[in-house]
Amino acid sequence: MGITVRPLASGSLAGVLEITPDRFGDDRGYFIETYNRERLQDHGIELDFVQDNQSLSRDMGTVRGLHFQTPPFAQAKLIRVLQGAIFDVALDIRKGSPSFGEHVCCVLTAEEGNQLFIPEGFAHGFCTLRPDTEVFYKVSAGYAPANDKGILWNDPDLGISWPVDPVDAILSDKDKRQPCLKDYQGDFVYQTTS
Repeated sequence: MGITVRPLASGSLAGVLEITPDRFGDDRGYFIETYNRERLQDHGIELDFVQDNQSLSRDMGTVRGLHFQTPPFAQAKLIRVLQGAIFDVALDIRKGSPSFGEHVCCVLTAEEGNQLFIPEGFAHGFCTLRPDTEVFYKVSAGYAPANDKGILWNDPDLGISWPVDPVDAILSDKDKRQPCLKDYQGDFVYQTTS
């Protein structure tokens, strides 16, 4: 069994990866190894995921995000869809990054079984593309309410082409009130690798 790993962008955004595990099917259905620490380590992802989260969004056009946790409880995430489909976004919020304020997007579906790996220093959000969409994700740090932050999902400076009109988006009260990126003071500093 293996995985296919594809960077969604180059340069400093290259750490955001689409991961597609091999799927084995027959007339009974299919089998997927959805998580294998060694296979991820082979691709440079050396993390201990400490918590699993799952959400159900009943309506198409539900937006969750753009969320992150600040250090020392910053989270890397490995996201997949159990049922339905999402338009998934990772936004670079690392001060000093050549791609600060830039984002990458990926459609994740239950049928394809693809996943999105998002390292620390990125805000994450998604929009459901189908009703009754279930999203499952692993995180590298537990929930820390005092470090829970966000960026406004439709901040015009971000240029994200969400698949839902803002007037039709279904959001939590918290996500309606998140600050724009220009008002975010910054908790992450870009580290160059040499």
